[in-house]
Amino acid sequence: MLHYAVVFFVIALIAALFGFGGIAASAVEIGKILFFVFLVLAVLSYLFGFIRKK
Repeated sequence: MLHYAVVFFVIALIAALFGFGGIAASAVEIGKILFFVFLVLAVLSYLFGFIRKK
């Protein structure tokens, strides 16, 4: 999932470079959402793994 977030940020940079502001803004928003979903899932996975080991 982190890979997809990075891909959308790269797409946003390329779109902004070529002057496509709307597409760049959309790609940044999608990238942000994917990054935060990844972050929440990573923290939950760490916590559940820590709890299970006890």
